[in-house]
Amino acid sequence: MNIVYLLLGANIGNPNKQLDDAKIEIEDRIGKITSSSSIYESEAWGVENQPVFLNQVIQVETELSANKVLNDILKIELLLGRIRGQRWGSRIIDIDILYYNSDIIHTDELQVPHPYIQERNFTLIPLVEIAADYIHPIFKKSNKELLEESTDILKVKTT
Repeated sequence: MNIVYLLLGANIGNPNKQLDDAKIEIEDRIGKITSSSSIYESEAWGVENQPVFLNQVIQVETELSANKVLNDILKIELLLGRIRGQRWGSRIIDIDILYYNSDIIHTDELQVPHPYIQERNFTLIPLVEIAADYIHPIFKKSNKELLEESTDILKVKTT
């Protein structure tokens, strides 16, 4: 069984419903959600002039390969109405693979661990809630240590 950590995010439409719908589809297509963080409201990162995001990290047990998880995530995003536009722009739903086991994957399609984990408190705070001691396979630091060292100043709060 593989353990994958996913980051869910949305900031247009009905973000709470979209996060719920994404979790239903993830359980149907990818695997069992074994842990979920609280839902956090965060200022937009990258492109800051947009509505606040709701974010949540979930842990999923899956028998799928990392590439199959990615393909299914893309299908779920499409099903829920995601239209890919501006990078880091507003979105109906966004699902990112943060970790897949302790694997390091670098292909044109997929980078695991997610390359921006250590730079984003909206990722680290919910990740620490459910996996504080998980060790980043490249940096060899726990998620808690990465959060303590983060220089991200954008506000993140529970909803």
